[in-house]
Amino acid sequence: MESRIPEPRHIVIIGGGVIGITTAYYLTRHPSFNTAIHHITLLEATSIAAAASGKAGGLLGLWAYPTCIVPLSYRLHAELAAEHGGAERWGYRQLGCGQIAATIKKSKLANGPTKSRKKSSLGITKVEDGQDGLQVDGQAEWQKLPKQDEKASSMLHESVLPADLDWINASLVREYAEMGLPGFTETAQVHPYQFTTSIAALARKGGTEMRINAKVTQIGLNKSETAVSYVEYLDRVTGKTRTLEGVTDVVVAAGPWTGQLWPKTKVEGLRAHSVVFAADVSPYAVFTDISLPSDWVPAHRAARGEKRKHKGNVDPEIYARPGGEVYACGEPDSTTPLPETADQVECDESQCDDLVSYIGTVSPVLSAAAVAAKQACYLPRHMRFGRESAPLVGATSVGRLWVASGHTCWGIQNGPATGKLMSELIFDGEAKSADIAELDPRKHKV
Repeated sequence: MESRIPEPRHIVIIGGGVIGITTAYYLTRHPSFNTAIHHITLLEATSIAAAASGKAGGLLGLWAYPTCIVPLSYRLHAELAAEHGGAERWGYRQLGCGQIAATIKKSKLANGPTKSRKKSSLGITKVEDGQDGLQVDGQAEWQKLPKQDEKASSMLHESVLPADLDWINASLVREYAEMGLPGFTETAQVHPYQFTTSIAALARKGGTEMRINAKVTQIGLNKSETAVSYVEYLDRVTGKTRTLEGVTDVVVAAGPWTGQLWPKTKVEGLRAHSVVFAADVSPYAVFTDISLPSDWVPAHRAARGEKRKHKGNVDPEIYARPGGEVYACGEPDSTTPLPETADQVECDESQCDDLVSYIGTVSPVLSAAAVAAKQACYLPRHMRFGRESAPLVGATSVGRLWVASGHTCWGIQNGPATGKLMSELIFDGEAKSADIAELDPRKHKV
């Protein structure tokens, strides 16, 4: 049997989101990890789980994508929860999942039609900040988040609205489809911030050094530019630039900022808004398709003499959480560029208010609930030729420069598998737990 001779390693992980944190965790749990000769440094520009990993929905599904890592990651979530008390520490549990189609009649809504804003000679009204593209009559089509691919959508089957899904107004629901292909559609959840920070604490306990407010400015290569050599970062507290020398490995797990650090990855950010309601409801994840009266306007826009932003149907996603919370997310938008750091992300409150209003039309319980948080984050997308591609997980053409990024909506779900596979790639020289050839960054000349 071939034996790998232990060698000193200084592994630098860039990014304190779920991918960087799970990578650190599994590196410290790898059988080859030896604190006498191995050092792991994680650099995070703001704080742990400050970006999407702290503001995501936390949905876990065997119907997620890419399929090469989903089953492994779903199983690892269950194992982590069993080993570390995940039910108590980060709200791990299974839950029901389905999709409703609802038609809202004007008689059921508080606000009637309002006068429109003044139109130009072309019939085009002013586009508000945070809205995508040109809008005719002040309205645009709702843009869905890329949560369900075609395979996942095919697993939905017609069913009856569950009796305990009592926080949805059953009288408005035309159809209910349940995720129902046995063995493939199990759904669970975690609280993403609690999960990421809890795993971070375990990684730190295992030997990872974590430096926050450390914004990486350069990944340095050796003289021949064939391998990594050092990492420079800005200490945002002191304003000084610091250098980590003698670096043997760099893992770029910087989410939507990955493309800025290593442009060949072509990983970029897509902003998405979400809200958190203070409500204790039965455990379901609900995808929606809500048909609204054409002349109905949400109260916050009617008060400003505005039209509704969206024409046609709207499709917010709603996830009940333990601890008296309900999370909901809306459509993505690409009008506001990715800022330098997560603490500079701008939240367009009107988009959150739209989300609250739309959800209130199908859920009297959430309509009456307090809104505990309005927030925004950027999903990391790997883009090729204008289309979203699979995440990048593995080695690059530069020696011991690794990439783990571009997971879009499924970063929390696929974090454990990505972290475990990265630990195998670094210490074993190959991915042993899953075949991830399709995610190899070198396929894209990264």
